[in-house]
Amino acid sequence: MAKGYWIVRVSVHDADNYPAYLAAAKPAFEKYGARFLVRGGACKGMEGVTRERNVVVEFADFATAQACYDSPEYRAARALRQQYAEADFLIAEGA
Repeated sequence: MAKGYWIVRVSVHDADNYPAYLAAAKPAFEKYGARFLVRGGACKGMEGVTRERNVVVEFADFATAQACYDSPEYRAARALRQQYAEADFLIAEGA
């Protein structure tokens, strides 16, 4: 079965409060078995628009990745993220 992935590019505009989002999202990540493959770190934009923070999260499958995003636990965290950062967010099925 193919894995599911969150691929997220983030520009944080309120670094002081962004950790509140991370803390609020943790229960959803634990509940849905999120495994972080990329979380911040150095990046170099080669083409197109680049954001300073990039995240790739692996889930058991596409449905689990979608369920985590739609969950009440993540919905509350998402509202915080949207206050403190701008993001491009997609869910993809992997090989």
